[in-house]
Amino acid sequence: MREDLRALYGEERLPRYTSYPPSPHFNTEIGTERYAAWLAGTPLGATASLYLHVPFCRSMCWYCGCHTSITRHDAPIAEYVGLLKREIDLVAARFGHLPLVRHVHFGGGTPTVMAPQAFIRLVAALRARFPVDPHAELAIEIDPRTLVPAMTEALGHAGVTRASLGVQSFDPVVQEAIRRRQGFDVTAAAVAGLRAAGVRGINLDLIYGLPHQTVASCVDTVRQCLELRPDRLSVFGYAHVPTFKKHQRHIDEATLPDGRVRLDQAEAIAETLVAAGYTCIGLDHYALPEDPLEIAQAEGRLRRNFQGYTTDPSDTLIGLGASAIGRLPQGYVQNAPGLRAYAERIGQGELATVKGYALTPEDRLRADLIEQVMCDFAVDVGSVCSAHGRDPEALLATLTRLPTLAADGLVRWNGDVLVVQADARTFVRNVAAAFDGHLGTSAAAHSRAA
Repeated sequence: MREDLRALYGEERLPRYTSYPPSPHFNTEIGTERYAAWLAGTPLGATASLYLHVPFCRSMCWYCGCHTSITRHDAPIAEYVGLLKREIDLVAARFGHLPLVRHVHFGGGTPTVMAPQAFIRLVAALRARFPVDPHAELAIEIDPRTLVPAMTEALGHAGVTRASLGVQSFDPVVQEAIRRRQGFDVTAAAVAGLRAAGVRGINLDLIYGLPHQTVASCVDTVRQCLELRPDRLSVFGYAHVPTFKKHQRHIDEATLPDGRVRLDQAEAIAETLVAAGYTCIGLDHYALPEDPLEIAQAEGRLRRNFQGYTTDPSDTLIGLGASAIGRLPQGYVQNAPGLRAYAERIGQGELATVKGYALTPEDRLRADLIEQVMCDFAVDVGSVCSAHGRDPEALLATLTRLPTLAADGLVRWNGDVLVVQADARTFVRNVAAAFDGHLGTSAAAHSRAA
């Protein structure tokens, strides 16, 4: 990697572009009535994905950036599962035509803290209210430290096809600093149990840029993960935003690696995984050959949504649960983030939507440009503009960051196609930002570009 790019672009705070515009731009003009109207307009033959947010954990990891609550008791979780079932009914009833569901994702928090039978019944409730494709992907996020055998069996019984296990780091010094003690043996046992239960797709999640983390400890963690031969790995840079996540104030900023070391860690992880036979997928995912993500990337079908890189082609994502975000062709919606507010709305038989964003034609154009850059490290500006009825020359005249990116060697033009240079792919978010018409109004809410 060129050293000059580190200094020029590594410290810039930018969105991860899992949506466009990013969630800080959502507003309260979008509420329950607008969301209900959007659902009612769903045409016959549409497809959709479902995301269910379970905002509970048994303990707080200090690096965490998720919406979650800590509870040692099962009653609040059981009550919440009941609310999810009620919301499933409320949302399904408002569709003009129920879409065929091909992807279901349980996120958190820690979804597997719910009782095993409660999870089985929740999945059954989903299948009862929505037409779920028999071959649909059913994915769930797991904290191996709290996964019990009965829950592992329940996941298999419910038809879960993919599990994402949080690892972050196996370095005990790092684990102590982030308040997440998790031995390799715990993770290995969870993986073995899931595979025995029929959950064939295994993802492991890693983080670099954590307190006390070194290049050597990152590589050591990857090598231990390779012993488990996961199908995929996701590798994210730690986003230190203590203004928004107060528990992150427990982390001593002096122990965080600087920008140069963070990039060295990311490069070392990538080199180790590629050498082990994994294909780099977009910015931060890795997959074995013939994995659906790898095939989608090779065929130009890779997409990006709130779960990161995906094979899901649907433009409709229904978010269920407190703080859950959904996307429809018309725009974005987000549920009340607080458990109490969410419970009150669902308990009263109302949708839980409190804010969102109505997409404009300009937003749709820029969203397509940004997604292509993030997924393919290239974008055919002329073709995308043509699909949206726009003059590419008029658009390019407004993109003031592009000439600088080209001068600095991050991108080059091949006719109408903008290509991210191979040695600058780490900074693909900086390139995507060149197409962002909303950039600059919420930088504090975003993470460093690398």
